[in-house]
Amino acid sequence: MDNIITTERIEAYCLSLLADERSAGTISKYHRDLTAFSLWLDGRAVTKETAAGWKSHLSHRGYAPCTVNSMLAAVNGFCHFMAWHIKVKFLKIQRQIFRDSAKELTKEEYDRLLTAARESGQERLVLIMETLCATGIRVSELRYITVEAAKAGRATITLKGKIRTILLPTKLCRKLVKYARKQKIAAGEIFLTSSGKGISRRQVWFELKRLCKAAGVEPSKVFPHNLRHLFATTFYRAQRDIVRLADMLGHSSIDTTRIYLMVSGAEQQRQLTVRRRSFLSGSAF
Repeated sequence: MDNIITTERIEAYCLSLLADERSAGTISKYHRDLTAFSLWLDGRAVTKETAAGWKSHLSHRGYAPCTVNSMLAAVNGFCHFMAWHIKVKFLKIQRQIFRDSAKELTKEEYDRLLTAARESGQERLVLIMETLCATGIRVSELRYITVEAAKAGRATITLKGKIRTILLPTKLCRKLVKYARKQKIAAGEIFLTSSGKGISRRQVWFELKRLCKAAGVEPSKVFPHNLRHLFATTFYRAQRDIVRLADMLGHSSIDTTRIYLMVSGAEQQRQLTVRRRSFLSGSAF
């Protein structure tokens, strides 16, 4: 049995993920997780016992259950790719009914971040934030926001084998076209680095984090994906249409969309208090 993880085998697995049209972020994470597993094995073979030992090691190190499961997903996927017939069970996680308020970005905090970006002259970052929050796209999908899309008022996004078309608000389109003209971008991607390459998720993350102090917003709340969450909650409060929202976000399952709509524990407590008062006063009837 040659169940040894090598750099070459990890690279081959990552190439297969690329062929399956998995996102660059997912591939990078799986590569990182498998490398960590390989270092922990220290030359030992992958067996059901060592895979279970890795799960135990991660749990004892204090990793969050969802993080442990995401790292185990990389192991299971790799073992399947290698036809090793090894599959480690995920940790059982009780379904959460509310979000951590420490990570809940409010509309007011978003506005403060926008103001901080404008005042520091970060026009590109302002537009990126407005685009993410107005469309609900993933930061990895910014490359589909092109001059052509801005002029047409819609963008066609291809990801994970799925194709969806999103509408771009008219006001946002005007801003995007004006910015592209100012940057002398006649066609193609709008959000480019100084070297002419598409801006990366890491770059957006870094620039957002730098705004926190000036905006007076906790850094734990500020990351690109939270703008997608803000779009989802804002849209649902206005439309109450979870099926349409799932389509806009590119979700295959409404269960995934429901995760985006969880309110914070503080907000849920407030709602329960209001309902309790309403019930006691008789207005609930």
